[in-house]
Amino acid sequence: MSVRPNIQNLQKEMAKYIIGQADILDHILIAVLSNGNLLVEGLPGLAKTRAIRALADNIVADFGRIQFTPDLTSTDITGKTVAITEEGTDKKILKFEPGPIFNNIVLADEINRAPSRTQNAMLEAMEERQVTVAGRSYKMPKLFMVMATMNPTDQDGVYPLPEAQKDRFLMHASVDYPTEDTEVKIIKLVRGEQKQKEEKKQKAAPLEQDIIFKARGEIDEIKVPEHVLRYMVDFIFVTRYPERINFELKSYISIGASPRASLALDKTSRALAWLNGDKEVTIDHVQHMVKPVLRHRLMHTDRAKKHKIHSDELIQDIIEKLDIPKAG
Repeated sequence: MSVRPNIQNLQKEMAKYIIGQADILDHILIAVLSNGNLLVEGLPGLAKTRAIRALADNIVADFGRIQFTPDLTSTDITGKTVAITEEGTDKKILKFEPGPIFNNIVLADEINRAPSRTQNAMLEAMEERQVTVAGRSYKMPKLFMVMATMNPTDQDGVYPLPEAQKDRFLMHASVDYPTEDTEVKIIKLVRGEQKQKEEKKQKAAPLEQDIIFKARGEIDEIKVPEHVLRYMVDFIFVTRYPERINFELKSYISIGASPRASLALDKTSRALAWLNGDKEVTIDHVQHMVKPVLRHRLMHTDRAKKHKIHSDELIQDIIEKLDIPKAG
């Protein structure tokens, strides 16, 4: 029996925390199901952290939060080896004290407020699912993912994310201002939550981790037709050779997406199809996922920067102009 209803219930519980940001909740859930890391960009106060907590509060998992600041060090993230006195003796022994990275769900809050050297402390954990300290490797838990929030790059006091680190994120979600009606609902939601805390109302039981692992197994069985797989690869290759569309697109993209992008597009498209109850991936699933999968992986030329061209505009241009392979 499929565990999809359990995941859908999780989705509904998460939606109780957030109003008007359905896309970000979907992206968080797809990242979990795809065993990937998620980058969330938006101005302060737009419920980025709240959305991530909505997941952590509704599954059985250890949650760790790291507030990135300019004075944060690598050991503040990974942990450190310290000398302690062995119990009952005067002998000194070395003991590893794990940092906040050793949790199931890790919130890296405002990750681009720390310099690149500190950000790089996350790379091994995000890709290899382990951390090496003083020559020894320590494994991360089976359920592990990093969800990083990022302030817009044009704000003061932020550092650029290294390209190698951005590529470790499965997806890059974007959060914008809510509408007027949505903001009214947000005020009422928070007011209601405060009342619930006072009344100490019980919440739904959190989801067991085994359900997530079973869901991943079911997603692995989702089929990808040959023409859809070819479309994924064609899309990625156009980012590397944009002249296949036209030379104007080439003038905006300096470096395209790596093979990690192809793998991410395959994983997320299958997860989306599974969530929708479909047995195989369609072109629509792929087109729905290309922006969050690719927007942080395209490097822009000086011309694109001068004209303030956003990755979403370039990706949309490819969606509209790339030929769709015929089925069969």
